This record gives sequence, structure tokens and C-alpha cells, in this order.
Amino acid sequence: MDRIAIIGSAGSGKSTLAIQIAKLVDLPLFHLDRLFWKPGWVETPKPEFTLIVEEVTRKPKWIIDGNYSRTIEIRLKAADLIIFLDYSKYLCLFRAIKRSFQNRNKDRPDITEGCKEKFDMEFYKWIWNFPKRSRQKIIFALSKLEDEKKIFVFKHPKELKKWIEDFPI
Repeated sequence: MDRIAIIGSAGSGKSTLAIQIAKLVDLPLFHLDRLFWKPGWVETPKPEFTLIVEEVTRKPKWIIDGNYSRTIEIRLKAADLIIFLDYSKYLCLFRAIKRSFQNRNKDRPDITEGCKEKFDMEFYKWIWNFPKRSRQKIIFALSKLEDEKKIFVFKHPKELKKWIEDFPI
């Protein structure tokens, strides 16, 4: 287990899980939000971002959390272990809104410094539409890899909590 990809909707807890796993194993951690966003919520141009992700996935060891459908195939193909947090949109939306209030106008460790947490209706709409827009594509991509990768799909945080407690170090 040298390359771990963690995917799921915003608000599912990808970054929190990545930090937890990084504490259990000696792997470098890469948050895609830190790689994509420049200070002031300025996007990295898509071709440049793809090159950054390709460079990270060529490394022998890593944990990468994030969705970014443009690069998901690159990450899934390179990963040894894939974790999909397939939680309800209600839970993800609740968590994202709660995080916005708790961290309002603060930097978070999983996003580039200078990207202050904010209340963002477009972002919440993105979360709400994630299952319809992205879930089936992810399920399909994972189904093509199930014979060659370790894949874990968690439908509820309690399942994940139990798995982390038994995490194979």
C-alpha cells in the first residue's frame, strides 16, 4: 500500500481521512485542493493542473485526496488502494455548511493559504448535484479496476470508522 487515492463528494471527509491515514502510515500527503487553488481562490489552469497531478502520481509513495474529475483516471490508475466515500448528499452538504461556519474567513490546512473559508451557494449546489453528476462515473471507473486494485466504498461514516480502527499498517 504505497499509493492511496481518496475520492468522494466535497464534504464527505476526504481530507480528514487522508490526514488520519497519513498519521498511521509513512506516506506523503497531497491535497488536490492545495495543488489546484492559488491564493485568493485563483484556479490553476487545467492543463497545468493535469501535469502537476501526473507528476505527483509518478512518485513511488503518496496519499492523494480530492475529486477533480479531470484527473481522476490518472489517480485511480496509479493507486494501489482506492477509497470512495459514497455518502449521501445531505450529509456532505451538512458537513460543508458546518465547516463554512466553523472556519469562516480562516485558512484550512488542506487548501492553499490565502483561500479563506466562505459561505458559497454555488459550491453547495455542486455538492447537492454530485450524486447525479459524478457518482455513476466513479462507480463505472471503479468497476473497471476492481480486479486489479484494492477498492473500498463506504456508504456511512460508521463503516469507515470501523475500517480505520482495523487499518492494516
